[in-house]
Amino acid sequence: MPSSDSHGSSMPFASFRRSILSIRSEQQVHSLELNHDSNVQEIEQEAFQKLVSTRFQELSVASADEFLSIAWIRKLLDAFTSCQEEFRIILCNNKGLLLKSPQDKLLSDYFDRTIKALDICNAARDGIGKIRLWHKHLEIVVSALDSRQKMIGEGQLRRTRKSLMDLALVMLEEKETGSVFSQRNRSFGRHNKTKDHQRRPSGHSRSLSWSVSQSWSASKQLQSIASHLVAPRGNEIAATNGIASLIFTMNFILLFVLWVLVAAVPCQDRSLQIHFAIPRQFSWSNPLWLLHGRIMDEAKKPERRNSNGLLKEIYQPEKCVHQLTDLIDSAQLPLTDDQMEEVKVGGQDLSAVCEVLKTGLDPLERHLKEVFRKIMSCRAEGLELLGSANQP
Repeated sequence: MPSSDSHGSSMPFASFRRSILSIRSEQQVHSLELNHDSNVQEIEQEAFQKLVSTRFQELSVASADEFLSIAWIRKLLDAFTSCQEEFRIILCNNKGLLLKSPQDKLLSDYFDRTIKALDICNAARDGIGKIRLWHKHLEIVVSALDSRQKMIGEGQLRRTRKSLMDLALVMLEEKETGSVFSQRNRSFGRHNKTKDHQRRPSGHSRSLSWSVSQSWSASKQLQSIASHLVAPRGNEIAATNGIASLIFTMNFILLFVLWVLVAAVPCQDRSLQIHFAIPRQFSWSNPLWLLHGRIMDEAKKPERRNSNGLLKEIYQPEKCVHQLTDLIDSAQLPLTDDQMEEVKVGGQDLSAVCEVLKTGLDPLERHLKEVFRKIMSCRAEGLELLGSANQP
């Protein structure tokens, strides 16, 4: 009997032991899964931060000839779209984390900023339209100074002087008003033939990418985007599994790229004096500091202070027009051989600028249009994700 009791009591213990081992095994598997998910998130976020640092480091070391040129601005826009695409992929891979607080609020704030970014894209697009208008006037000047003619007569100088005056007036009007095209603005996303007053929004901060109103201001829009943009603290980063750092980085890159765009291209009420502080603790901080310093140095040059934009292809025709105007105004007929040569060289310089604008403006506008579409697409996808949190 004793042996029988002993055998009977050992069965529940063996079953209980197997149950304990099973629970421990399940806990270990769950722990491994959590650790794997955490590692994947860290790898994704580190790769994103490295991508931002690498792309903007490449931009920061551009040569003086390339810096702030149409080609360089296109590289800037390409860097932004590649960063945003990586950002979008990470959001899709971490939907569960994004639906929790405070990540959902941080992401919602980012998408609010992207609405304002669309307006700046439209304003920059209109700035490209202004440059196109100047290009047409430049072509008239080049045509008047046909370098194939051996002699430059009084009629030719008169036509050239008139063309230069027309171009100078158009450029001067942009400097004084900042809104040469304000009545003709058109969104990338919509083509509407209704009257301007029917579609014009009332304020500067949320025009939702219709034509910007006459009271709209690029500098105020940038300041609105920069408002309340503060780098997350260590405890905030830890509490959000790094999502706070990810969203802040994308916010700041959005702001910085828009700031450069407004600095480079003619925009309504543009200004570089936007109050934002580049954080020091990120891997991309140094490239952005270098870029900011180079752009501000460029803006402080005496010959650039009253420019319509820092784009190299704006400065070059402005410089050529001023030199050629001074030369023609001071010239007396008949022109000496030296004066004749100077005028022809001036015409050839303008012709070279015309060619750059002719080949560069269309690709730049297409690139800007692509940025606009990508921002809209990412925003729509993100809002759909956030909206799913409120569905049963």
